[in-house]
Amino acid sequence: MISAIVLISADVHRIPEVAAAIAEIEGISEVYSVTGDVDLIAVAKVARHEDFADVIADRLNKVEGVIDSRTHIAFRTYSKDDLGAAFALGLE
Repeated sequence: MISAIVLISADVHRIPEVAAAIAEIEGISEVYSVTGDVDLIAVAKVARHEDFADVIADRLNKVEGVIDSRTHIAFRTYSKDDLGAAFALGLE
């Protein structure tokens, strides 16, 4: 699975509706309403790099109320659960 973090600027009057619409897109695992330079952060997870074009360019960017987006594709994903499982291999 390949992950990307998408920083989204949205119409300030439509943030909840925009977030809900983005969350319904297949390939989007989470959407966060945040403070700072952007309004929303979405996490996209796809099987192939080519699938980002469908999820982000063809669907997410066309949600009414999305003003701008910037996508950061992850090279590697780290999580506490993944690291714990790796270190526990063979230990019982």
